[in-house]
Amino acid sequence: MAILVDENTKVLIQGITGGFGGKHAQLSLDYGTQIVAGVTPGKGGQTFGAATPIYDSVSDAAKQSGATVSAIFVPPPFAADAILEAVDADLDLVICITEGIPVADMMRVKAAMAGKKTRLIGPNCPGVVTPGTGKDSHGGCRIGIAPGYIHKRGNVGVVSRSGTLTYEAVYQLTHLGYGQSTCVGIGGDPINGTSHLDVLKMFNDDDETEAIIMIGEIGGNAEAEAARWAAEHCSKPIAGFIAGATAPPGRRMGHAGAIVGGEDDTAEAKKRILAECGIAVSETPSEMGRTLVDMLK
Repeated sequence: MAILVDENTKVLIQGITGGFGGKHAQLSLDYGTQIVAGVTPGKGGQTFGAATPIYDSVSDAAKQSGATVSAIFVPPPFAADAILEAVDADLDLVICITEGIPVADMMRVKAAMAGKKTRLIGPNCPGVVTPGTGKDSHGGCRIGIAPGYIHKRGNVGVVSRSGTLTYEAVYQLTHLGYGQSTCVGIGGDPINGTSHLDVLKMFNDDDETEAIIMIGEIGGNAEAEAARWAAEHCSKPIAGFIAGATAPPGRRMGHAGAIVGGEDDTAEAKKRILAECGIAVSETPSEMGRTLVDMLK
């Protein structure tokens, strides 16, 4: 079954006529994703590539194409409004790839989304991939910027704050012969839409997902919250990795949310909590896949 998206998901791209958005829209089309519409204000009536229609608004695009998911490749000053436009169009899922959205803008988005049905992944995330069953796992659903060719259809769910570590875990799993059900990059900003805990709950309820890799980093308590829930409720084996072990306290490392603000925000504290909750912790990123495989054996 996978989670969030599958080969039947219809996707629209906000910012499809930009260089970055257009590049990844085409890569998703090549992967087999149903990109059914694009949105760029002022360019309605044009097409992307041979046949993907472009609309002036998300509302029009969703009504005409049947899209239920949006991927956002809109520049930071306009990305918050792009998210809210997708929410107002009553989409099921919005995946915001944009990096550098002001925190104040995301506070406004978070407040406006309260009580709405739309789920937000990101911002500042690599997106979501549910591999297909075709050649090289094509024919699934790739939304965002993840390299589709490293994925393989299977039964391991991956959730991560880091894009590059998501790719590393996926590549290791595929190399070891273990495919993925769905891979979710939730992003590393301090205010985002979907947490580790949210994704763990979905994986736990998914019949296709039999094991999980959870990748976190310094800053905040999201990983600890997810681990403590998993200890009580999750029936599936989990391997984990926490990035940022050498980060000095008080300094932001890479992601806006990756800053040690207290004793429990450190990598060592999070690793200890994960281990206490029955999660097998990898000491280095190069061992993430092997750590899970060793649990399964």
